[in-house]
Amino acid sequence: MKTAELTGAALDRAVAHALGAPDDGNGLPYYSTNWAIGGPIIEREGLLVRPSFTDERDKWTSIQWAPKGVCESGPTPLVAAMRCYVASKLGDEVEIPEELT
Repeated sequence: MKTAELTGAALDRAVAHALGAPDDGNGLPYYSTNWAIGGPIIEREGLLVRPSFTDERDKWTSIQWAPKGVCESGPTPLVAAMRCYVASKLGDEVEIPEELT
């Protein structure tokens, strides 16, 4: 699945995978909707989050300048940032279990 299209549980699964967190079957943290969980990733990774001025569908953009220069957008600041984090660690496409797509 394209990283730019990840939402909900699929995005949370991809973030967990990017973090190297084990999938213990007890459910995933809500990285993409809970600032207490996703916020520290933004801070630690130095992600820039700002309003998007070019995409009417996705109102927010997140950028990680180094080491690769990754940019992703999303409907919320946290979704944009988590997509950016996943793209920086796993690339533009990720494998997601069928039940999450």
